[in-house]
Amino acid sequence: MAVQLAREAGAYIIGTGRANGRQTALDFGAHEYIDLDNEKLEDVGKVDLVFDVLGGDITTRSAGIIRAGGTLVTITGPSEARPVDGRTIDFIVEANRGQLTELAQRVRDGRLKTNVGNVATLENAIAAFAPNVTLTGKTIIRLRS
Repeated sequence: MAVQLAREAGAYIIGTGRANGRQTALDFGAHEYIDLDNEKLEDVGKVDLVFDVLGGDITTRSAGIIRAGGTLVTITGPSEARPVDGRTIDFIVEANRGQLTELAQRVRDGRLKTNVGNVATLENAIAAFAPNVTLTGKTIIRLRS
């Protein structure tokens, strides 16, 4: 949803990840896609903002592509990576009823797409996340029938 919201705000989006994520990122609104197994992140050039969901080496490398005054936002926990002339924000989700209601309304109106891959019952929740199961999209656990 971050890609869709950023695009709605007028951002130019460059998605990153493995090759099999390319089409999903483009379908959700990315303008370009970098396959991190076969392309260099650094070839993107300088950017204003990175929203990092991968962590580790990618966070460190992302800090290097932030232009002066830019921001590295990471959801993977506190990071030592810092852009040279920018800032790092460790993003922590805080539930906000009003914002969640707005997002839900956007989904109902068709202005935001979701990425639901599997819906499982509570009884099947453990099996839905088994290590041998390949997950595509988000898994929803249904509490009631």
